[in-house]
Amino acid sequence: MAVSCAETSPSAAADITDIGHCRGALPLPDGERVGVRRLGRSRGRFPLTPALSPTGRGSRPRVGRCIASIVSATIVTMALFSSSPSFAQDKAAAPRKFNIGRVATPQEISGWDIDVRPDGQGLPDGKGSVADGEEIYMAKCAACHGEFGEGAGRWPVLASGKGTLKSDDPVKTVGSYFPYAASVFDYVRHAMPFGDAQSLTNDELYAVTAYVLNLNDIVPEDFVLSKETFGNIKMPNAGGFYDDDRETAEKAFWNPKPCMSDCKPPVKVTARARVIDVTPEDAKGRPGAD
Repeated sequence: MAVSCAETSPSAAADITDIGHCRGALPLPDGERVGVRRLGRSRGRFPLTPALSPTGRGSRPRVGRCIASIVSATIVTMALFSSSPSFAQDKAAAPRKFNIGRVATPQEISGWDIDVRPDGQGLPDGKGSVADGEEIYMAKCAACHGEFGEGAGRWPVLASGKGTLKSDDPVKTVGSYFPYAASVFDYVRHAMPFGDAQSLTNDELYAVTAYVLNLNDIVPEDFVLSKETFGNIKMPNAGGFYDDDRETAEKAFWNPKPCMSDCKPPVKVTARARVIDVTPEDAKGRPGAD
């Protein structure tokens, strides 16, 4: 097997001529050996080959030939392997690595993977009763959410609000708004108690969730929440959420050619409050209000 110029580089075409002419030449996959001869006639075509001999007369020593042969054989071998389909497939399938850090352990991943889906997938082992949840709620939740979920001050309300979503003053709570019990459990698990998030055990999470559901009359007082009983919970507003259907439900009043610029005339002040006498006056007739 001879080495052609196309398999190396144009500049080395005059140097690569034969096989097996350098001691220690690298073997190819089929057992043949590649060598280089007559390198002394083409100075500078192999940068790794020394330009001068120890005597300084310009001849290239034998070790230079071997280095050049090794380089050439390496190039040819890489070309042969890279052109094979199996090599290209293995290279494409190999995962990209940045050599930074290490692979996370299952225990480390489980510390972040704590979300719960609406169907209950992701729920941890454990259980909790409404009675146990009441004690935990009073100790860690009632200061903000009130003893009955009514909300203390401006903190969020957790209970009541049924039938208010379509009113002028909707009250969004666990009982009136949340579509899934998993939404309650997942939020408590991620963010509560406020300032001490993710400090509750699995049993405490189940118990607090059960108590909040009981405050909204969704589960009875003797209810015990767990992975096995999670699917029995029916949220009042489960049917209040649906896919976006505005393309059909609101199509009747859509404007096919909406105004995109200069849509309103400029605003002008036509009168002042003093002129039209709408400013309230106090008891002595002076402008102002009580």
